[in-house]
Amino acid sequence: MAATQRIAMVTGAGSGIGKHAALALMREGYAVVLAGRRREPLEQTASEGRQAGGSSLVVPADVSDPASVRDLFAQTRAAFGRLDVLFNNAGIFARPMSLEEMSYEQWQSAVDINLTGVFLCTREAFLLMKDQHPRGGRIINNGSISAHAPRPHAVSYTATKHAITGLTKAASLDGRKYDIACGQIDIGNAATDMTHGMQTGMLQANGSVEPEPTMDVAHVARAIVYMASLPLDANVQFMTVMATKMPFVGRG
Repeated sequence: MAATQRIAMVTGAGSGIGKHAALALMREGYAVVLAGRRREPLEQTASEGRQAGGSSLVVPADVSDPASVRDLFAQTRAAFGRLDVLFNNAGIFARPMSLEEMSYEQWQSAVDINLTGVFLCTREAFLLMKDQHPRGGRIINNGSISAHAPRPHAVSYTATKHAITGLTKAASLDGRKYDIACGQIDIGNAATDMTHGMQTGMLQANGSVEPEPTMDVAHVARAIVYMASLPLDANVQFMTVMATKMPFVGRG
């Protein structure tokens, strides 16, 4: 590892936005810790990064499990000695259903991964970043357009993403004394495997099913690289990157 190389961690790095963000950070010269539940897709991300000259560390981890998160950060500390950027990206979508249909187990699963997982990773990042030299670092949370406005039949995703906004603000405030900057990127309709169905039709607030425009996920990756590149005395508190014609402004 070069003495000046910066270290980043991306959760949910095996697919979608996490994978593209990790690859973009590697292309910018970061060594990237690739975290996710399944080793095989993480290894694929690592392989693609190596082909572009990037370096990474694969660490299978479950962000909803405190012991697994502690081990993730212990391996990061052992390998690199520090962490400069954490992208809290891992999250799940529950099957679309009305609020009264959602079981406790379905609700809790979303809370455990989408919210508690972000808290656990943020807590461990604080513990590492405040004691490293040079001190401090940056945390970027993947919010969502759903942190602002819900989709129909998405109560657990909407509630957890609204909560991420509060967690982002609290971490931004509490991190000041440690030179830890925390911001949030709210992404709308980035084209990934998870959003493929948007092109065939999504349930709208008026009950109709309509196709929705998407955008190249590369635009999101570039935005994350920009947020990560700032000096610690500057911060993007909130950024929205969305398909221009998606139904967000005026949703509902």
